[in-house]
Amino acid sequence: MPHCIIEHSSSLNAGELNQVVFQGALESQLFEADGRDIKVRSIAYDHFQTGTQRQDFIHVTLRILSGRNDDAKLKLSQSVLSGLATLGLTDASLTVEVVDMERESYSKRIV
Repeated sequence: MPHCIIEHSSSLNAGELNQVVFQGALESQLFEADGRDIKVRSIAYDHFQTGTQRQDFIHVTLRILSGRNDDAKLKLSQSVLSGLATLGLTDASLTVEVVDMERESYSKRIV
């Protein structure tokens, strides 16, 4: 049930990024095999600074329910990062982090 949140420079194709991140999460084999529980959204930034030289960036936050071990989290982040690497970008920063959502305080309702 990950929430995959992609922050990226606006010059990049959000639709393509969403698909690559979805596929990376799916290929981690940590979620439903058909991907129905994987949620992906992206936020494009027009205004940003990356050090002293402006370069494209992609930062993916993968929010998952707490309880997974470090190996599973690493597998997930590496699977998504491997997918991002296939985009063929140059002079771009690609980062992925996994963040636990505490089960005790997480609420969900489908309406």
